[in-house]
Amino acid sequence: MPGRFLPPDHSQGDANTIGGYTRVHARPAAFEGSDGYSYSVEIDVDAIGDTARPFGAYFLFLRWRRLGQQGVEGHLESEYLAYGPTDAEARESLGLWQLADVRRVLEQRIRETSAEGSPRRWWDAMRDDDP
Repeated sequence: MPGRFLPPDHSQGDANTIGGYTRVHARPAAFEGSDGYSYSVEIDVDAIGDTARPFGAYFLFLRWRRLGQQGVEGHLESEYLAYGPTDAEARESLGLWQLADVRRVLEQRIRETSAEGSPRRWWDAMRDDDP
């Protein structure tokens, strides 16, 4: 199904925050990571079993394929960044983060996972294999 353009509805919130962006544009925010992949970001919440703050919210970054059929190729997750007595309050608290701050979290996770695995990108490996 092809995408369709929906004009932003700025009455829904502040498009400079991650929660406001989603409401204003009726879609998740997306970033291009320093690793060359495109990421969309969602706020997710877990019950964490802490009586003082039972719900923790974090960012789930979906990494999209660069080649072939469109789809999700992987993901990154932040640590818990906001807490609340309810799922909705934890989600709302994290939704107040500025987009620039969300992007910094994404870049930090990219750096951390790059350190864990091979730092070579696929196009570098292909170039090195050329005769």
